[in-house]
Amino acid sequence: MFLDRLDKAILNQLQLDASLSNLKLAEIIGLSAPACLKRVKRLEKEGVISKRVAILDQSKIAPNIHMITEIIMHCDRLDLNDAFIKKMRAATEVQECYKVTGEVDFVLVVSVPDMPSYESFCQRAIYSDSNLKKFRTLISIDRVKYDTQIQIP
Repeated sequence: MFLDRLDKAILNQLQLDASLSNLKLAEIIGLSAPACLKRVKRLEKEGVISKRVAILDQSKIAPNIHMITEIIMHCDRLDLNDAFIKKMRAATEVQECYKVTGEVDFVLVVSVPDMPSYESFCQRAIYSDSNLKKFRTLISIDRVKYDTQIQIP
């Protein structure tokens, strides 16, 4: 899909603050409110804007630990990978799941309140997978950077 400079400006502003009113967004971008709304609706309809969310500061709600988990499977079969992916999508602890190339098959970003919760997650979602060969967990000491904004070329 072709994005002109106005589309890109709209997307950049909404990534910074999705709560902007259409009137304020139009003012920032330099468009009339109806033209701005029309563009936003088109970007939503075409799936460029997939959803609008509020990003919470987890540290203000409850303690949590971020784990980076590398998963290695016994065999690379579509049906087995699809079953694993389905399980990861359903696991509330999994914030991100990547199918990757190289020595590992999947990389997970897992967020849990404590180590017993992580062990429970591992028992339920990882160890129970018959295609699991092995996995490795990296415990995050500090999240140095976290940004949801993507760069628009």
